[in-house]
Amino acid sequence: MGPLIYFLISHMQFWAAAVIAYFCGCFNGAVIVSKYILRDDVRNHGSGNAGLTNFFRTFGGPLTFVVILCDVLKAVAAIKISVWLGGYFDPRIMPDTPMENQALILVLFKYWGGLFCLLGHMFPCMFHFKGGKGILSGGTIAIMIDWRVAVVVWGGFLILTLLTRYVSLGSLWAGASFPFISWFCYPDPVIVVLAFLLGGLVVWQHRANIRRLLAGNENKLSFHKKKA
Repeated sequence: MGPLIYFLISHMQFWAAAVIAYFCGCFNGAVIVSKYILRDDVRNHGSGNAGLTNFFRTFGGPLTFVVILCDVLKAVAAIKISVWLGGYFDPRIMPDTPMENQALILVLFKYWGGLFCLLGHMFPCMFHFKGGKGILSGGTIAIMIDWRVAVVVWGGFLILTLLTRYVSLGSLWAGASFPFISWFCYPDPVIVVLAFLLGGLVVWQHRANIRRLLAGNENKLSFHKKKA
């Protein structure tokens, strides 16, 4: 890990990926659609969260698909750009790096870009640091990282959500399982730390949902828009 650590602290690509991924994450579909198209900020309704679930419960309708598209595409862009930047390291720094370690660097850039994309989604600087909980974007990041990670994260999310109709319960599974399946697929200490940060952010953003689940008054998923 010595050469890899040196690479991380000495290359501008690493920090450029963080900045670009963060601003990709700041492109919050729920806020943009509700505030600038519907003229009714989603954060003034329901849970006050700027995420897909609160948007769907509040407004419903075809614009929900626009929110989905925004949150998916920004995560794809963040990971793609991060990987592209990760491919531009100076080979003179690590002349003896085997191919598997070079591939590991690109995986690490996926986790690094994903982390900052999620931070941008949850704490967007242009929207007063009040964003969403990161489930759709986080799920897209999981798909972009590794199909094995995506199967565990999405599989558990869908099963729990469909069986209980608690989106938050499925979301908690996604956040909690993410670092462990990442550990299984990539037993590298730096990647594992990033994976725990990613999953931990998702769980932390759902702390209010945890309290409601324990109290038995959490909202269940409904396919009917609530009336004002």
